[in-house]
Amino acid sequence: MGTLKKQVEIKGKGIHSGLPVNMVVKPSKKKGIFFRRVDISGSDLIPATFDNVGDTKMRNTTIGNVNAAHVQTIEHLMAALFMAGIDSAVIEIDDKETPILDGSAMQFYNAFIKAGVAESKLKKIIVKREVVAKASELLKELPLSARIKLWFFNKISGRKSNGYVKLSPNEKGLDITATLIYPEKVIGSQTYSYHFDGNKKSVQSFLKNIASARTFGKYSEWEYLKAHGMGRGADETNVIALNDKGDGTLNPVIWPDEFVRHKIIDAIGDMFTSGGFVVAKLESYKGSHALNNLVLKKLFSDKDNYDII
Repeated sequence: MGTLKKQVEIKGKGIHSGLPVNMVVKPSKKKGIFFRRVDISGSDLIPATFDNVGDTKMRNTTIGNVNAAHVQTIEHLMAALFMAGIDSAVIEIDDKETPILDGSAMQFYNAFIKAGVAESKLKKIIVKREVVAKASELLKELPLSARIKLWFFNKISGRKSNGYVKLSPNEKGLDITATLIYPEKVIGSQTYSYHFDGNKKSVQSFLKNIASARTFGKYSEWEYLKAHGMGRGADETNVIALNDKGDGTLNPVIWPDEFVRHKIIDAIGDMFTSGGFVVAKLESYKGSHALNNLVLKKLFSDKDNYDII
């Protein structure tokens, strides 16, 4: 069991809500990552697990009951916890969304390492059979009105809902290959691969090449997002903003393919809602938080799909 040596206090604002939020990540002897909404009287612990994901529609991963106690945008924090080897913590938070900080996982990770982490080995979840989650499956579950809205949004943005996320057996660790295909020229088609085996070298590779990659969005879409309760805390300090033509950005990028590198952070954070280290090849083609969650649900729906060590 890996936990912090002392609690970590993190302050910021929610990228979607735009509201100030205070969060305290506390050491715990209880196995698992749990949130507690301290702004809600009598709030129970909220497990950060794939089967407790309440929503993924707001371009993030939300856990808990969306009509009651819940926490949004946990994926960057979860990725940092995983990389720091923390699988036991209680996270007290006074609003519905984790702080976005700089839009990456690096500041979370640095705060945890500064506090100190008791060394441990994460539980391994060995994928034994291929499991695939397709965007077409998600579309079928949406009500007609939502499908019409998505069709309209895709028509405006020039995107297609044909992505998938696949898990398949792999003896070497977690090998992630993510591919993005956007109509915007500044992104276009990007692919990035990352290997994690639990050793320091793979952690250092994450820190050097991935952890600082920020979330992104098109400036012209922000008004639409804000009208739908998203992106109200987004600014040049936490988001890569694509210009209206889609051929450049309004603020500098760290790498030309920072966009797809950020998708690796999202995938790692979402996979950690499994409760452990998923040992598999993960192929994400135009992936999303919804597809990451669906592929975990499919994986755990049949005990023949996996082993736990």
